[in-house]
Amino acid sequence: MSDSSAFARLRDSDIWWSFRSSPITVIAAIVTAVFFAGAILAPWVAPYDPFDVKALNLMDAFTPPAWSEAGSARHLLGTDNQGRDVLSAILYGSRVSLMIGLAAIVLSVTTGVLLGLMAGFRGGWAEAVVMRLADIQLTVPAILIALTLDGVARVVLPKAVHDEIAIWVLVVSIGFAYWPQFARVTRATTLAERNKDYVNAARIIGVPGARIALAHVLPNAWGPVLVIATIELALAIIAEASLSYLGVGMPATQPSLGTLIRIGNAFLFSGEWWIAIFPALALVILSLAVNLLGDWLRDALNPKLR
Repeated sequence: MSDSSAFARLRDSDIWWSFRSSPITVIAAIVTAVFFAGAILAPWVAPYDPFDVKALNLMDAFTPPAWSEAGSARHLLGTDNQGRDVLSAILYGSRVSLMIGLAAIVLSVTTGVLLGLMAGFRGGWAEAVVMRLADIQLTVPAILIALTLDGVARVVLPKAVHDEIAIWVLVVSIGFAYWPQFARVTRATTLAERNKDYVNAARIIGVPGARIALAHVLPNAWGPVLVIATIELALAIIAEASLSYLGVGMPATQPSLGTLIRIGNAFLFSGEWWIAIFPALALVILSLAVNLLGDWLRDALNPKLR
């Protein structure tokens, strides 16, 4: 009964009306869902396992897409220089890119929201330190921060160790680069909420400050944070692809979309265009779909922008 009533409330809500009345948003949601489903179900829906060395056949290398004259129906989007199926590589590569992007955003949200809450609720030196750090970091491009942190990890860690934990190095590098936006938004919301009656009432009855911030003030900041997180997810995926394209991201044994583009770029002007073009199209379509969802969510959660 409760589930059906919750569904009824959602169906009658302004957010659902806004969603279904925007064809572009619906298409973006479907595209995003398809990418997530393909990434999660890659071991079952991919035609081949592109990372199974035993299954690779170098005689299949540089096979063009199936609709080309020399194409093969076994490889819809063709193969790369090692005979790997490009469609399968995109599905597995999307899995890596999405996992890194999501984990990095979770890290950014956690760090930024906690620091923003502390800065806005406590004020004083805590606010000054956190906001000045955020201001300083915002003057440096996020990709440069991520590139620097990844470079430091490569210097400190042996290559074998770095390659083994490359995913988590990228998560920390990208996650650290994007926390200031969340801290600033959370601080602004906290400043607007901390002197309201419900907060003062909680103080009077002796509720600890940390509990007030987390249980009462934080829920009011989730709307703006969710909007930024959706948009930053697209940026995190692009940042991972940029790092991998530059050769400082994922190793060739665990390729992401950026790694696939870097590999294909070497053959772009020799006629094997599909090796780079199809992974690049996948990255563009995924990033655009997530960005469109973020724009819709911003308008849906802010009545003034409707």
